[in-house]
Amino acid sequence: MTIQAARIAGPVSYVAASGRELNLPLGPCLVERMNDALTDIVWGADGQNSTAMPSDAVQAARDRGHLILLD
Repeated sequence: MTIQAARIAGPVSYVAASGRELNLPLGPCLVERMNDALTDIVWGADGQNSTAMPSDAVQAARDRGHLILLD
């Protein structure tokens, strides 16, 4: 697993536990690649929120400039 500091700079959608599609909040986050298929995004002042996303969706957000890796 690799954990990297990142910033959400534009709309990045995910599916919440309720089944609704939401956008990650703009600002700092951590990106943890779990395996080739899944990446975990963690956000919130104390890291209290997270979602597992398909790695290809995370890459697409990076390609659009909406997710910026900082280190």
